Amino acid sequence: MITFPSLNEQMDIIKRGSVEIIPEDELVKKLEKSLKTNKPLNVKLGCDPSRPDLHIGHSVVIRKLAQFQSLGHQAILIVGDFTGMIGDPSGRNTTRPALTLEQTRINGESYFEQASKILNKEKTKIVYNSDWLSKMSFEDVIKLSSKYTVARMIERDDFTKRFKSGEPISIHEFLYPLAQAMDSVAIESDVELGGTDQKFNLLVGRDIQREFGLEPQVILTMPLLVGTDGVEKMSKSLDNYIGITDEPSQIFGRTLSIPDNLIYTYFELATDVSNNKLAEIKSQLESGNVNPRDIKRELARTLVTMYHNQEAAETAQAEFDNIFINKGLPDEIEEFSIGNNQEINILDLIVLVNFAPSKAEARRLVQQGGVSIDGEKISDFKQIIFLKSGMILKVGKRKFIKFN
Repeated sequence: MITFPSLNEQMDIIKRGSVEIIPEDELVKKLEKSLKTNKPLNVKLGCDPSRPDLHIGHSVVIRKLAQFQSLGHQAILIVGDFTGMIGDPSGRNTTRPALTLEQTRINGESYFEQASKILNKEKTKIVYNSDWLSKMSFEDVIKLSSKYTVARMIERDDFTKRFKSGEPISIHEFLYPLAQAMDSVAIESDVELGGTDQKFNLLVGRDIQREFGLEPQVILTMPLLVGTDGVEKMSKSLDNYIGITDEPSQIFGRTLSIPDNLIYTYFELATDVSNNKLAEIKSQLESGNVNPRDIKRELARTLVTMYHNQEAAETAQAEFDNIFINKGLPDEIEEFSIGNNQEINILDLIVLVNFAPSKAEARRLVQQGGVSIDGEKISDFKQIIFLKSGMILKVGKRKFIKFN
């Protein structure tokens, strides 16, 4: 027999950080029924297999799934191996490239392994939507398509923008929300989670479940976490991310680079600190009696502890202090073998050791003052470097390499 917390306790946890619960009164009824029948809700999260490397921006909605799981409900992670071959058009102004079934399977497995740092792996049900979508006949697809109108589909914000600007919209993109909705039908989803950019897809799921005679799911949307730059949504392509599999020193250092106005948001959405602790953090930030830097350091330690352990957090903090406060060097620096007395342009050197993907990017780093050798800043991107054993190149705040 499952012991569920009270309705109020569950709602307090579920609502934390949520943007919308649609409709909230239906969620209350579902929870009341769950308590009465002692039956857990099926809580669904679709996994996008085009992004196998997870960062804490992805963790926001995964953490919400873990909260439902901790309340006693069934967490269901749906790997969109079949829908990945269509490509989710959400937030896109062009057609999203499709993946092969093999690629989506490999990425899905990687996603689950990383998500297991947050979810209880043994209690999470993982399914692949090719199990039901690949079995649909063309007749089935036609019948499914008849249950939704073009007018409703074109209401979708990104479709509307593309249509007005003359950007092409392929018919198969209309099938993505319908296919995702069939996932909700297949597993009889009670609640579906997603980012705010997924709202349209989740609502389609409600409509299609109703068409198949099922009780429609409640949808819960979570905010899109702003990246470390404080401007754009967290993204690896923008290099404003904190990866959940990153090394402790990387997690610690990247966390300290976020602007102060994001400290509370990161605590709320990316950690498991209690609501009482959240209230304390909010009070400290608003009062001005505590230096935000100290609260940010606590956030950095919390994140490293979550994805590694407390010892790793303490080590990462000590290393950061040694490099940036005491102006020291890391205890361990990667070495790069190159013969003595060789001459090389600074841009070529930066690219050679993989600290920049191109000479143009290396030039930008030099011009921004982010490159030094043995503590001496390099300001001329045309400078020739005479390499010698023991020389240390530093690029940015955390990249060091020693030549031998």
